[in-house]
Amino acid sequence: MWAPLCSLSYISHNLCSTLLSDFGCYSTLTLSLSSLRCWVSFRFSGAFFFLIEESMAVLILLFLLAASVVAADEDAFIGVNIGTDLSDMPHPTQVVALLKAQQIRHIRLYDADRAMLLALANTGIQVMISVPNEQLLGIGQSNSTAANWVSHNVVAHYPVTNITAISVGSEVLTTIPNAATVLVNALKFIHSALVASNLDRQIKVSTPLSSSIILDSFPPSQAFLNRSWNPVLVPMLNFLQSTGSFLMLNIYPYYDYMQSNGVIPLDYALFKPLPPNKEAVDANTLLHYSNVFDAMVDAAYFAMAFLNFTNIPVIVTESGWPSKGDANEPDATLENANTYNSNLIRHVLNKTGTPKHPGIAVSTYIYELYNEDTKPGPVSEKNWGLFDANGSPIYILHLTGSGLVLANDTTNQTFCAVKNGADPKMVQAALDWACGAGKVDCTPLSQGQSCYEPDNVLTHASYAFDTYYHQMGKAPGTCDFKGVAAITTTDPSHGTCIFPGSVGKNGSLVNITAPSMNSTSSEYSSHGSIHGSGLTSIFMSIAFLIWCGVFL
Repeated sequence: MWAPLCSLSYISHNLCSTLLSDFGCYSTLTLSLSSLRCWVSFRFSGAFFFLIEESMAVLILLFLLAASVVAADEDAFIGVNIGTDLSDMPHPTQVVALLKAQQIRHIRLYDADRAMLLALANTGIQVMISVPNEQLLGIGQSNSTAANWVSHNVVAHYPVTNITAISVGSEVLTTIPNAATVLVNALKFIHSALVASNLDRQIKVSTPLSSSIILDSFPPSQAFLNRSWNPVLVPMLNFLQSTGSFLMLNIYPYYDYMQSNGVIPLDYALFKPLPPNKEAVDANTLLHYSNVFDAMVDAAYFAMAFLNFTNIPVIVTESGWPSKGDANEPDATLENANTYNSNLIRHVLNKTGTPKHPGIAVSTYIYELYNEDTKPGPVSEKNWGLFDANGSPIYILHLTGSGLVLANDTTNQTFCAVKNGADPKMVQAALDWACGAGKVDCTPLSQGQSCYEPDNVLTHASYAFDTYYHQMGKAPGTCDFKGVAAITTTDPSHGTCIFPGSVGKNGSLVNITAPSMNSTSSEYSSHGSIHGSGLTSIFMSIAFLIWCGVFL
């Protein structure tokens, strides 16, 4: 942060105080008897404005101040990654329907699938598309190939589909190092194609890096980027700085925790509140860190500063927690996944910022929308999703207190129902268990009772499953029944059969990627814009007051 010092001549002490209260700035006021000069120290995350005097300079200052507020007013967001390694990948229209139902406004695709981009048209959803790693060599070696890629995947869809960023490759330096030599060229060629189409201001270009590229990440103030990659990283950072883009970083506290052999406490990885004496302290800066995520973000800022890059913002392109793992992954659980992602969302949208940059939140894409059951690797690799392929939530994010709630949150309305496509024989066995050993009162399923009709195993089982789920306090793992049941936010009540937890109308999971509390559910704003016209009126009023003070 910088504290630019400006002089607003001939303005009274009271007017200065009013301006300061309007902008929430830090101030130092010194009155001069001869000029009633007001010295105001504005604290913004922008360039250093030197002393400016008199009439025209004041107006120039006002313009620059407005620009600073634009930068400061960019609301951080929560987005979601959409992977496609599913045995039954939903159709793009189904994906978009889920995004709309959950009011998800920011997504990242791992490619530029035409059908998906067409389905996203006219939705206002902000889309980051990607150059897949397998296409990187061709694009990095040929300007014309990059131009063709932009023509087919960007120009053909924009602005009807709201493409806002392009990620060129993913974790290239650590996954396909043989392509590292063409990475910067690929960035430049894609950007040049955007310039040629006059889209470079609307669409930013960058490349996601693994956080493992940052060495000695704690304490953050001592972090540095792997020097062996400096021939790539330095020109890459120069590119990001010159184009006004951002550093894309993938941060996985789960892996940091797993690889620390007990050094990193689980609560520290999960964003759980820590007493001050349990927080990690950077001895060089005396900054306190209460979670792995903030420490890694600040490590990135410090590492860039070590190379003399101090004004490149960070966006986290992947972060999350698996909900299921192998026997040697005991902390990959529904409860921990819920805790991490809920706390992450709250942390970002509350604009907490990091210890190095308090109040400057880091936009983050949760990994990921769907469980990817065909992804290779351990069980945890297949279980990072918020939903299954049917659109049923793996777990419900509980976000009360962060400005985000479930629909009808006064009743915390979620249900347990039979999964679509479940084997009827397995459903019958689970129903028998629920009404027997599970101690569910299945009397309403008897002939002539309120939930007898329709008389089939699926609807009867849904009632029994939901009753058991609520009897167990909706605890993690109580809506599974050997894989034939799933949590849903749609009320399965019908006719006279009212399910436990029902308030008599359908509910839906609301806004895991909600805008800031000042925006409305209908807003689909472009990145970097000022929301509403209030600031314009404020600036016009201030300009008039300053003009009066100077010239009258």
